[in-house]
Order: sequence, then structure tokens, then C-alpha cells
Amino acid sequence: MTATKTTKQGAVIPVLDGEGPWTTEELSEVRGQLVEDIANYEAKFLAAQAELSELLIEGADGAGRDPADVGSSNFERDQEVSLTANARELWEQSELALKLFDEGLYGVCEVCGRPIGKARLQVFPRATMCVSCKQRTERRA
Repeated sequence: MTATKTTKQGAVIPVLDGEGPWTTEELSEVRGQLVEDIANYEAKFLAAQAELSELLIEGADGAGRDPADVGSSNFERDQEVSLTANARELWEQSELALKLFDEGLYGVCEVCGRPIGKARLQVFPRATMCVSCKQRTERRA
């Protein structure tokens, strides 16, 4: 692990061996992306939640409806439930990453404690696990 540039709070953001140190501009860009992602995912979550609420209200009266219509409504509702859950998860991941960034704990794998890697964080700023640990958790799921 190589120590690199510090955040405003004085925390050192680690990098993997062979990666260059973080620059102030790169740190600013990653933090800005997290802030932008939080706003976007919050808006997506709220829109999906509103759509789901509308579907639930419309679907409450199934009396006299064609079974195919009921099936379509159920399918559409299930899709909205999935979209809402996904938007909420991405929103929460982005908020956690920003919190870690602001607390000076960003860039360290929450499982093994090693650096996540600069390249990974630049592509996926809400990552809280290194590639190896993430792959392990996905294989178990």
C-alpha cells in the first residue's frame, strides 16, 4: 500500500502498488461524482416510489378486471418494486461512500482493510470493497 494525497480532513487516501498518488483534482472529481450520484439516485428513488404508489392505488380494485390485465398490472408493479429497491440501494451506497470520504476512511476495503484501488474508485466511486472481496461476496450470493 502506498500513501497518497490527503483529503481536506487530513486523511490519506491509499492506492494500490503501481498506481500514482491521488491529485487534489482527482479527489475533487470523485467527491463531486458522489454528490452528483446521490442527487440522481435520490431523484430516481423518489420517482420510482411515486410510480409504485400510483400502481398500488390503481391495482387495489381488481374486481371485474380481465385476468390478463391483472397479470400485467402485477408484472408492472413487481418491476417498479425492483426499480425502487435498486435506486434506494445505489443512493445508500453513494451516501455511505461520501460519508467515508468525508470521515477520511475512503478507499479502504471494508472487508480486508487493504486499498480498494484508485482506478476502481475513479470508475466506481461508491465502491467500499476491493475487487477480490467483492468477487468473493458475489460468488456466495
